Amino acid sequence: MPEIIITEDGSHTLFVPELGEYYHSIHGAIRESDFIFINCGLDFSTADPVRIFEAGFGTGLNALLTGIYALTHDREILYTAIEMFPLSGDIIDSLNYKELVAPEGRELFKRIHSCKWGITEKISRNFTLHKIKGDLISDEIPGFFNLIYFDAFGPDKQPEIWTDEVFEKISYSTDHNGILVTYSVKGKIQRILKKNGFIVSLLPGPPGKRQILRAVKI
Repeated sequence: MPEIIITEDGSHTLFVPELGEYYHSIHGAIRESDFIFINCGLDFSTADPVRIFEAGFGTGLNALLTGIYALTHDREILYTAIEMFPLSGDIIDSLNYKELVAPEGRELFKRIHSCKWGITEKISRNFTLHKIKGDLISDEIPGFFNLIYFDAFGPDKQPEIWTDEVFEKISYSTDHNGILVTYSVKGKIQRILKKNGFIVSLLPGPPGKRQILRAVKI
């Protein structure tokens, strides 16, 4: 059973005792997600509409911040996420993100988590969500995307996710000039991404993280 932890920016994350792993940085869950996936990913993309694929839906924090961005920046976003182990409603209801983000966030958070799995739903006027309960390793990625949020548990904890086979599948579903962002900068991950057609850049990271990775499909 995941444990709710308060991170340094006051936002919640979850700790999984079985893995010894946190869902987000203890230096700030919202701060980390906003920095890596919004500032270094979504804000860097020029696609219109933006078609996002998230590996690891988790608490829905990345989807929430993206939904807020869609409204505040008037950008159309089509968001698909895959998650093998969706969190229970009790855990979701206990998370404090809706109290800490922009005013639009409270209703968006509710709609994101009431959205049925396996069905595409319009969450707001320019944010569409499709949540898939599935396995990134064995399931097909449904469609083609111009922005990938790779937010699975770390390669030390779930090495089976960070493999050549998975990133080959990701590469196939990523458009030319599409962007992938993730927090892991391990040399092995960089080599796999390069092998699968990405140009890899290392960027300064958020508090507690020296660097993050952004890759562009060629």
